[in-house]
Amino acid sequence: MPLMSKPIREGPVPFPALLLHRYLLLLKNYPILTKAATSGILSALGNLLSQVIAKRRKHLKPSQSLELSGPLRFAVFGFFFTGPLSHYFYLYMERLISPTAPFAIVRKLLLDRLIFAPAFLLLFFLVMNLLEGNNLSALSQKLRTGFWPALKMNWKVWTPFQFININFVPVQFRVLFANLVALFWYAYLASIKK
Repeated sequence: MPLMSKPIREGPVPFPALLLHRYLLLLKNYPILTKAATSGILSALGNLLSQVIAKRRKHLKPSQSLELSGPLRFAVFGFFFTGPLSHYFYLYMERLISPTAPFAIVRKLLLDRLIFAPAFLLLFFLVMNLLEGNNLSALSQKLRTGFWPALKMNWKVWTPFQFININFVPVQFRVLFANLVALFWYAYLASIKK
């Protein structure tokens, strides 16, 4: 008896499948712009999430007086910095450290954790300081009090996710994977900024 293939599904395509198809098409045709837009949107959502969490802790209604300038700053950072820089960093890392190189898994993780993470976190503090309209003394104070705790938390939270991301996620999806983790990471960063 010959094997029969599954019948082609007639009718409308489910919305999640349609979204995934569109995202993959955009990722193929406009990789940097797609990663930038995704980073901007998820960064803004992370900031909104932090505000909602903070309001719930204070027993306020989450919808009461959400500050929209925070999500806007995070969207700007995600769009102009997170998406494009992460895109190029992952490509550069693949060219710099061949998967067949000795200890490639460890070397890639160390490059990300010891070089990229501190530099990127420093950039985050600098850009947020500028977007908030603060001066250099405010940046210096924030770096003295917030950088080291944020970096230690970054290493604790991100290291297992980056191990998976760098070694098992295809390079074209690494920014998306990191953005999904970053949704909660930005909620943490926004909460320590206050």
